Parts: sequence; structure tokens; C-alpha cells
Amino acid sequence: MDLGLKDRVYVVTGATRGLGNAAARELVADGAKVVITGRDGKLAEEAAAELGANAVGVSADNSDPQAAARLIAAAREHFGGFDGILISVGGPPAGGVADNTDEQWTAAFESVFLGAVRLARGAAAELTEGGVIGFVLSGSVYEPIPGLTISNGLRPGLAGFAKSIADELGPRGIRVVGLLPARIDTDRVRELDALSPDPEAARAANESRIPLRRYGTPDEFGRTAAFLLSPAASYLTGIMVPVDGGALHGF
Repeated sequence: MDLGLKDRVYVVTGATRGLGNAAARELVADGAKVVITGRDGKLAEEAAAELGANAVGVSADNSDPQAAARLIAAAREHFGGFDGILISVGGPPAGGVADNTDEQWTAAFESVFLGAVRLARGAAAELTEGGVIGFVLSGSVYEPIPGLTISNGLRPGLAGFAKSIADELGPRGIRVVGLLPARIDTDRVRELDALSPDPEAARAANESRIPLRRYGTPDEFGRTAAFLLSPAASYLTGIMVPVDGGALHGF
């Protein structure tokens, strides 16, 4: 299937590793050009170099109010256009209601929530018909995840924001989509498993609750992201797509 990604230009944030990197890798594999970001500029450049000539790495912090303008300008400077953005950010600290401090909540709000809002707002102002804004969210949008209270508080609100702007931008031909990963085998998920006294037992217990009985691979997530961002998904907007092996039980 031709996704229509050839020579389209995307910004992918938080893409030096994990889910953002997996999405960028699949976009490039299907012919797109990407600007990938990370807080560490050297790591962003190294990650882009691994993807080849159709990728460039730029240092950016999602919480920086100027990030959207800089990244869109970089896309146009390096590749001559801007067709969409995938907003991905590392997960906030783990912990329960008594564990997380005000400082942790504030920092997470700035990067996970307000940073994403600013990036989407900046992209919306520059995109034209056929453009797309994607959000990497979490299965916590539908079902709270034990031990991730901050994520449980912020991700559903961001999904609501995404749904709102899908209605606002639809008449301009701009799509908005969300991805809801569950247990994808990334460094982040392995770090969460490692919080248990027995990480292997924790993973086995998690896998037993997934209908497919395994964690997803980053490539599986990346392929889903590439499709949703592509012209092949041109009639999909305002949707939240679980990438979870069936772990979420709601409709």
C-alpha cells in the first residue's frame, strides 16, 4: 500500500529514542522527510544521522514557547515544506497521589500538556489543507494506570484538547489524531517494570492481561503512526487509536 508519504515533511518531537523515534523511522522508510527533536542536540543529530539524508536533528524542549516556530522553520529550511507534526514527549514521573510533588506536577504540565498545546497551536497556524497534527498519548486516556498518577491526570485532558481542535481545524482540511500506546517494549516501559521488586514477574503479569500475550514492538507502533499521519488516512480525524494488543477493554 502506498501511503503517499514520499517527500512529505514532518516534525517529530521527542524522537531521539522510544516511540517518537520509531515513528520517525517508519516515516522515513516510506519516503517522508523528518525533523526530529530532543532536549540533547547531540543525541538528536546522532538519531537523525542513523535515519539518513531525509532526517535532520534539532535540539528542542517541548516546554519552550518558541519551539514550534523554530521547528517549523527548520522543516522549511532543510526540506522545503511542512506537512504535519507528531507531538511525543517522555512520560512524567511515576508515583501515587502522595508521592508526586507540586514541582513534578508543574514540570509535567509544562512539558506534557502546555508544551503539546503550544506545538499544536503553532502547527495549526502554519498548516494548509492536507496537514495533520498527531499526539502520542497513552492508554491512560481511557483507563488509569496504577502508579502513574500524573500521566492519568494530564493525558485525558490533552486528548480532550485534541478532539476540540479536530473540530476547529476540520473545515480547513487539517486532521488531528491521537495514538494511545499501552505496553510497548521501550526503555520507558522497561523502567516502569523495573520499579517492581521483580521486573520479570511484573512483565509476565502485564503480558498475561494483554489478549495478544506480549508487549508491542516499537516498529508496530511506528507503522501505526506513519499510517495515521499519511494521506492514506485522509478521512480519519478526531480519533484516538489504541496501540495496545487489545489491553484496553472499552469500546
